[in-house]
Amino acid sequence: MASSSSSGLTFKLHPLVIVNISDHYTRVKSQLNPPPLTSTSATVNGVENQQQAPRVYGCVIGVQRGRTVEIFNSFELLYDPSTHSLDRPFLKKKQELYKKVFPHFYILGWYSTGSDAQESDMHIHRALMDINESPLYVLLNPAINPTQKDLPVTIYESELHVIDGIPQLIFVRSSYTIETVEAERISVDHIAHLKPSDGGSAATQLAAHLTGIHSAIKMLNSRIRVLHHYLVGMQKGDIPCENSLLRQVSSLLRRLPAIESEKFQDDFLMEYNDTLLITYLAMFTNCSSTMNELVDKFNTAYDRHSRRGGRTAFI
Repeated sequence: MASSSSSGLTFKLHPLVIVNISDHYTRVKSQLNPPPLTSTSATVNGVENQQQAPRVYGCVIGVQRGRTVEIFNSFELLYDPSTHSLDRPFLKKKQELYKKVFPHFYILGWYSTGSDAQESDMHIHRALMDINESPLYVLLNPAINPTQKDLPVTIYESELHVIDGIPQLIFVRSSYTIETVEAERISVDHIAHLKPSDGGSAATQLAAHLTGIHSAIKMLNSRIRVLHHYLVGMQKGDIPCENSLLRQVSSLLRRLPAIESEKFQDDFLMEYNDTLLITYLAMFTNCSSTMNELVDKFNTAYDRHSRRGGRTAFI
């Protein structure tokens, strides 16, 4: 494998592709559900060893404008590494579905997971050459390395080199940049704000928050019961009367009629109506946005103008 590519192409990778590959790998790994304390995963120098981890395969799609290749999306593939066989009917069906929504997208290559490109990867690479004469290869490394600052994503191209007098097709690394659109930036920013700062999961953070609220309500209820039992005992004469404590209790009770005043009812109804109005407008806005997206997809699906690019058309 050569160190760098000499094709001169500029690659732009969208975050959606990385999210799709990561989600694909996580689902497959969760379905396998390997037992704990086995040799399938080990940690060496803080880096998780994924030699026995499952590998996933899929296609990446996008557009090419001149010397710039932009990777927008991806979808899964059914590939058997033992027999190096690709499920062609499944791939054709996926092509037809994506073609209806994104007619200007082409199959640019494929993706997989692993620490480095392997010799067996060339089988699926050659299998996709009948769709794209020069496919690219996006490799995501799922191993956890806390010291790594760069994204664990590598893009490979294939070049024909003469090795020992024999022409061979090898993988060469290519540089890329991350390209985002407004919708992707909003989504990534939303996910970043939901990520817990202590490294735990969002479910763990929510459970801790609800547990704290439950503990506070439970403590408030227990204190109210203690106060109620004290007043009942004082009324029966079992507990001596303390005027200072009664004044404090009376001060607390005087706050209760405040929420029954006419001004409180007017303010409450005004805030309640404003909230309902905002919710109603938000539903209208969401419905209008959905209708606009549906109209755009309808127009795109029935657009008869096809674009011809440098690569084989996505059919």
